[in-house]
Amino acid sequence: MENEEKPKKIIGLTPNVFWLGVVSLMNDFSGEMVYSVMPGFLTTVFGAPPILIGFLEGFADALASFLKIYFGWFSDKIKKRKILSVIGYSVSTTTRWFLAFTSNYWQVFFLRAIDRSGKGLRDSPRDALISESVEERDLGRSFGYHRAMDTAGKVLGPLSAIVILPIILNDYRLLFKIAFVFGIFAVMSFFFVKEIGGRKSELKNENEVKALDFKKIFSLKEYTPEFKMFILSIFIFGLGQMPIALTLLKSREVANGSFSIPLMYFITNLAFALFAIPAGKISDKIGERKILVLGFLAAIIGYVNLAVFKNIYFVVFGFVMLGVYSAMTDGIERALTTKLVVRERLAAGQGFLNAAVGISSLLSSLIGGWIWTSFGSAPAFAYGVFMMVVGLFSFINLNKNRGVA
Repeated sequence: MENEEKPKKIIGLTPNVFWLGVVSLMNDFSGEMVYSVMPGFLTTVFGAPPILIGFLEGFADALASFLKIYFGWFSDKIKKRKILSVIGYSVSTTTRWFLAFTSNYWQVFFLRAIDRSGKGLRDSPRDALISESVEERDLGRSFGYHRAMDTAGKVLGPLSAIVILPIILNDYRLLFKIAFVFGIFAVMSFFFVKEIGGRKSELKNENEVKALDFKKIFSLKEYTPEFKMFILSIFIFGLGQMPIALTLLKSREVANGSFSIPLMYFITNLAFALFAIPAGKISDKIGERKILVLGFLAAIIGYVNLAVFKNIYFVVFGFVMLGVYSAMTDGIERALTTKLVVRERLAAGQGFLNAAVGISSLLSSLIGGWIWTSFGSAPAFAYGVFMMVVGLFSFINLNKNRGVA
């Protein structure tokens, strides 16, 4: 960005980073009002079993992951980020209105898939736009801020659901309509976001690199060994991380009432919001790898607590640790991905990262959901701990050999 006129910063952030944070804040405030009550809605209204809830979220995330790869490639190809992001957020917001009219859980499944398709469309171009809007030295801080704003919405959304549901006599469908209205504000915030164009690769000897041909967009062949091994380690770890919608059912084993699920979700996201920005700043100083290792350890500790203990305080601690894990990995993984791919494949690289997370989430939801339904929550969390430990050691070993920062 040396040869470009630098825009005035807002609270130390470039305008694009600031306003994309506002977009995520409003979108997640809207979306998490819905998502935080979805396990209760599906089990209470439609009588859905745990394995179905796990499959619903896993399938939706996996679908989004494949779309992230495609639209990451497409965004690199057309060199446009903003318009794809706007369309993606608009699609997701629209589904919240139609959720109010569902009559069975298959309709919910269909709408959830469309919702995640919108996420698949927007995430890679949006993350690429953030990367293109800042200097490399500010990547961790910028992604940390974005994830913190994203999670602030995730904190306020469930909290609002807890407050609003009693007022509207637990009318889930009315809550979905209210959430839709707030989602509109997220889309409107894009008015202040500017497209960043004409940026060239900052890497030496990479001037001839072009966006991948369509036939190669689902192949890692054109990427560096470091990036391939990084994606592999994320995938292995993700095989043990069950979707949060499934994990939240643990709260019903230790606390009665309709508020236990959104309350635990609120606690998890509050921990995320408190730790996301500090984790991003520290990663800029000591490197992403060290922060990711600490984040993986936090997830393992959280799952051990949820597997072993039934005391409410230990369960709360377990969900807090899951929030800390997300804070130390979500934005940091994106920042590290930016450093491991050339700029012309920036969005596609983010797509592969998201795919590794989403596909492993589908597999973990099926395996974990089946174990949970058949044998209970403790064996399901024990399975998660085992796979996470394998993923952690894979990450440590491959980065030791490859020298990833």
